[in-house]
Amino acid sequence: MTDLPEGLVRGDDGRVRCAWGASHPLYGPYHDTEWGFPVDDDVRLFEKICLEGFQSGLSWLTILKKRPAFRAAFAGFDIDAVAAFDDGDVARLLGDAGIVRHRGKIEATINNARAARVLRDEAGSLAAYFWRWEPPRRDAPLDWATLRSIGSTPQSKALSKDLKKRGWRFVGPTTAYAFMQAMGLVNDHVDGCHVQREADRRAAAFDRPN
Repeated sequence: MTDLPEGLVRGDDGRVRCAWGASHPLYGPYHDTEWGFPVDDDVRLFEKICLEGFQSGLSWLTILKKRPAFRAAFAGFDIDAVAAFDDGDVARLLGDAGIVRHRGKIEATINNARAARVLRDEAGSLAAYFWRWEPPRRDAPLDWATLRSIGSTPQSKALSKDLKKRGWRFVGPTTAYAFMQAMGLVNDHVDGCHVQREADRRAAAFDRPN
């Protein structure tokens, strides 16, 4: 029995965290050290939005399990390196059992690297661009029922629309919102999660790129 609100669990370490963060051994470290913390590194931002595209129709756990293989296959998600991929690389990737072998998503990632170079040159960095879409910080943490009802937001819809206008693919509003959650543009750790306050603290101290 537990007296914790829905959406929270107490782990073996005694810490209360979002329930999804305790649902698989790989999720624990990801939840506690990555998800919801602000990121201003272009490689990590590019990697994440690409992997969110690969997740479309799948679970994030599937992608997380394959993340090391994705990094090896896509040159560590170095934007310039991926932008230089050609038809031979597409064939190589389609034969790589370690990743999701979906031609459309593979070609979209290469396309998006090329679009990212243009965007980086225009904005100064991908970080400067993506952080333009940060919504106002919430006055209070979310409960599970509220969080579960959010599939997209006005900001994620606007980000998705702008990226598509710039030629990006597999960047729908839901994908854009999942990206914003993971990269710390919003803090969607459930109220009571031990990471929630730390994510807020880091967001307050974070030097927004411009």
